[in-house]
Amino acid sequence: MTAPAASPCINICQMDETSGLCSGCLRTLDEIAFWSVLDEEDKRQVWRQLEARRIQAVQALQALQAQPASKP
Repeated sequence: MTAPAASPCINICQMDETSGLCSGCLRTLDEIAFWSVLDEEDKRQVWRQLEARRIQAVQALQALQAQPASKP
């Protein structure tokens, strides 16, 4: 038997207006609101989506950092 899926919340609860994701856990408002009623498979699916979102966020940050600095 596998352990229950833990909440992804890290107590940094601030929604990013542009992405619609929590800056702390990267969940949507719906994922946050429905977490307590999701079954274990749905919670694990959210966790898989969060990992993909983290990878995308890191890649986007790396792309920004790789751009040459603009000259004033």
